[in-house]
Amino acid sequence: MQSLSPPTSNALNLKHVFRPRLGASSRISVKCAFGFEPVSYGVGSSRADWQSSCAILASKVVSQEQPSADQNSGTTDHKAAVSDFQLVPIGNLAEANNKPLPPKPLTISDLSPAPMHGSKLRVAYQGVPGAYSEAAAGKAYPNCEAIPCDQFEVAFQAVELWIADRAVLPVENSLGGSIHRNYDLLLRHRLHIVGEVQLPVHHCLLALPGVRKEFLTRVISHPQALAQCEHTLTKLGLNVAREAVDDTAGAAEFVASNNLRDTAAIASARAAELYGLNVMADGIQDDPSNVTRFVMLAREPIIPRTDRPFKTSIVFAHDKGTSVLFKVLSAFAFRNISLTKIESRPHRNRPIRLVDDANVGTAKHFEYLFYVDFEASMAEVRAQNALAEVQEFTSFLRVLGSYPMDMTPWTPSSRGD
Repeated sequence: MQSLSPPTSNALNLKHVFRPRLGASSRISVKCAFGFEPVSYGVGSSRADWQSSCAILASKVVSQEQPSADQNSGTTDHKAAVSDFQLVPIGNLAEANNKPLPPKPLTISDLSPAPMHGSKLRVAYQGVPGAYSEAAAGKAYPNCEAIPCDQFEVAFQAVELWIADRAVLPVENSLGGSIHRNYDLLLRHRLHIVGEVQLPVHHCLLALPGVRKEFLTRVISHPQALAQCEHTLTKLGLNVAREAVDDTAGAAEFVASNNLRDTAAIASARAAELYGLNVMADGIQDDPSNVTRFVMLAREPIIPRTDRPFKTSIVFAHDKGTSVLFKVLSAFAFRNISLTKIESRPHRNRPIRLVDDANVGTAKHFEYLFYVDFEASMAEVRAQNALAEVQEFTSFLRVLGSYPMDMTPWTPSSRGD
């Protein structure tokens, strides 16, 4: 084999890259700039083969001694004929230009799946620090790295683009009902539900230090939080304007950052600590048994089991016919499978169905998609048979996930004015 003789400078020599001629064999021959013998790679060669070969070549170069003077003189003959890219250490480059270094790009370690125990999981949630979704992410994955997102869809995209490993998003509240936006996003994106977590909601009325209730002219928060505290705010004498914002913690941050002394926010006690606000009233939710259910989303589904209570979520569009919805639900009733939720959402692609077209007019009705949660694991035969029967009456059926139920006990929030 030819002796190893690295050039004098850290330059990438483009002269030794041979391109195949037209009509020749479709293989690419590459010769390393450090003088190694050519290595041929077929068009079908994998990226792993390429990376492993480059790693071997690099390790050999590092182990070589410094070149002699004769070798250096032979290398400088062709410097003017090629385009050399001088490699400068990053530290010296920063000192020379006196400019800050650019952000570190993502590496393969940043994109690799994290361990399942949650110690290094990157979990996306909607809101800013102090939001209830952040608390739900911490309950679902203790010691995780929480990644705030300004919108629900951004959290979905963060998981799909490997920026986050999981997403924790709310789907329903015991007082406010379903969060329809997230149900629509579940159908639009190809993520899987891998778990659920139920979080008791403890609302507080927050304002800047020294502000009194009679000075307030408006209260801002998430629409769900405003609805959950409507009666309590009236009892407190706050017959002021209600203004909806994106999230509860964002409302607290807005009041603090803009020094609004005529505005209060409904948020958590943690948000008050983070943004330096005073808790004017504690536990202002209308119902102390206020709970929000969150789902945990991942790129891959989990393997369903039968050794603990499981829940399965599906979405379907029923086919044409009479009593189709009754037949679908009967498939679960006949097998003693309990339904915990059924939610209908408009069919975006087919919003209206033609029923009858007569001379007197046209009869139409709306088309809906149905989201159903039932207490059974997809590892159970009864659940598999139920879905097989459901499929006979549906034009579309998708399993969103089969996951463990959250059996964590909780106590109602206490109220303190």
